[in-house]
Amino acid sequence: MREIVMDTETTGFDAEKDDRIVEIGGIELVNHLPTGRTFHVYINPERSMPKDAFEVHGLGDDFLRDKPKFAEVVRDFVDFIGDDARLVIHNASFDMKFLNAEFRRAGYPALPWSRALDTLALAREKFPGAPASLDALCRRFGIDNSNRQLHGALLDSELLAEVYLELIGGRQPDLVLDQPLRAGAVPGQPGGNTGPRAARPVPLPPRLTPAEAAAHAEFVARLGETSIWGRYTG
Repeated sequence: MREIVMDTETTGFDAEKDDRIVEIGGIELVNHLPTGRTFHVYINPERSMPKDAFEVHGLGDDFLRDKPKFAEVVRDFVDFIGDDARLVIHNASFDMKFLNAEFRRAGYPALPWSRALDTLALAREKFPGAPASLDALCRRFGIDNSNRQLHGALLDSELLAEVYLELIGGRQPDLVLDQPLRAGAVPGQPGGNTGPRAARPVPLPPRLTPAEAAAHAEFVARLGETSIWGRYTG
């Protein structure tokens, strides 16, 4: 299963007026494990950066002026998220509104809301009444967010990926054992546990005692040849 943990930074809060995306960050997970693939881009919002947004993100007009416009990076972003990867987002309604507003301006079809998984809703369901901001969840799970002096899309995506894995039960919520081994991997060794187990060189000795085996044979004999045991073990 492929997922993209992602975040956007914007000039403000109103996607339907003149606020725009200034940064996108994303982390790829496959079977809930980071693959190392990331997406990160700063974007020229084609408008001035408000003072309060600058104080939150640290991105000013001078820095953003020579960055690509959204229409110039949308194809790369679409290629990264693919057609069916789940989008894991904290407060997904905010980011999805901004993404779809930008998609519309660029002439692209909107992202289906069904693709989004909202970790804010997930946290509120799991911890009713408790603070559910990204910083609060980092504190709850003991995740180091000391580098988060300013909001940044890629850093926030990295932190959210860790938070998300904790919210769904830890780093291996659905351990996959039936995938082929990676080249050079050894079953039972680090990096080699994703494939089938190798056969034991020496079979384990049976735990059944002779007396238990005899008692079982006597019990099966009393069932008769027409029993299920008789038909399949006779």
